[in-house]
Amino acid sequence: MAYVDGFVASVPAANKAAYTAMTKTMAALFLECGALQVVDSWGDDVPEGKLTSFPMAVQRKPDEVVCFGWIVWPSRAARDAGFKTAMADPRMAPGSDMPFDGNRMIFGGFAMIQRDGKDI
Repeated sequence: MAYVDGFVASVPAANKAAYTAMTKTMAALFLECGALQVVDSWGDDVPEGKLTSFPMAVQRKPDEVVCFGWIVWPSRAARDAGFKTAMADPRMAPGSDMPFDGNRMIFGGFAMIQRDGKDI
């Protein structure tokens, strides 16, 4: 069964180029480690909520943009193995040039139940 890792992060708008460069590096790494697809998105229409919202969840600051992404894997086992390999790769090591606050990033793994209206 296909498996998805999803994440939401808050990135300073001034760091868009650095964030984009980082996501390209991470995408190449995850694809090398067995991911089927890696998608990264820059917030365009992400409203504040009264009770819940993406901005509230990542404690978005006024100068930040909410980013959303996901990685599709063939299975949970492929994800676990691929993620382990990726985490051991030097490209995954956080540096002082991190373009966002990783402490406010939300992430999790999800078993896919349908795609394009069809059961998985």
